Amino acid sequence: MSMPTHFDLDCLRSFVAAQEYGGFNRAAELLNRSQSAVSQQLRKLECQVGQPLVRRHGRRLVLTPAGETLFAYARRLLALNDEAMAALRGHALAGQARLGVVGDFAETWLPETLALFRRAYPQVLLEASVDRASALLDALDRGVLDLVLTFGGDGRADALPWRTLPQRWIGGDGLCFKRMEMVDLVVLPAPCRFRQGAIDRLEAAGIPWRIVFTGRSVAALWAAVRAGLGVSFRMVGELPPGISVMDDPPGVPRAPDVRVSIHDGGRPASDPLVQLKQMLETPPAFIPSVG
Repeated sequence: MSMPTHFDLDCLRSFVAAQEYGGFNRAAELLNRSQSAVSQQLRKLECQVGQPLVRRHGRRLVLTPAGETLFAYARRLLALNDEAMAALRGHALAGQARLGVVGDFAETWLPETLALFRRAYPQVLLEASVDRASALLDALDRGVLDLVLTFGGDGRADALPWRTLPQRWIGGDGLCFKRMEMVDLVVLPAPCRFRQGAIDRLEAAGIPWRIVFTGRSVAALWAAVRAGLGVSFRMVGELPPGISVMDDPPGVPRAPDVRVSIHDGGRPASDPLVQLKQMLETPPAFIPSVG
């Protein structure tokens, strides 16, 4: 039997959502479908390609080599489809949208997202602010911002889960920890959850540390780490060139993941904000799997 000449985009969307959000249950919830419907769409894709796309690994389903290949293409197909639909709607859309994001996304994810939104909705004035999580949520509550993408707001009623990201030690390419050697820390000013998290974890393991660089922005941290001044402990998405995720220090257990959410302040959304929020809800393709 010959392979079909095209894939069903709805099936691809379910397949991608299941991988991005950690399973069929969560994907079904986000896509407003039953779990059986999402599972059936996966089976349809497997029938089309003639081989399994996922396999069970303990309690989790992981991608097979064929699944990894299709996953990469599926995200590109869906992104192009969504961009085309947004562009056709965008010619009639005008207004303003004010977005705030934490600095961890400022050098990587943010520019590409702003460019994509601008191409799709050229008549919408999009303003973006980069700041610390507490400042962004305060600006949202004061009405200075319309949407905020940040961590630290899990208890808020307006939190829409966006992505769960790992916390990892970060250093210059090729850098590794040596047992009981002094750890030079590159951090933001207190209060900062990642700064305190690094200190607490090193203290618990009896590893000596010192703060060698305090920056006012995540971009400043990346510059210091890239220059070899020390290591940092941050939420990890896509990292700028010259910076890599490190293995944990000897005796320091793996840190829990951090949830990043979209917040709208609980206010009614204008049409431009609705479209921006939908674009943000699309699972980002840039975030790698960090072991």
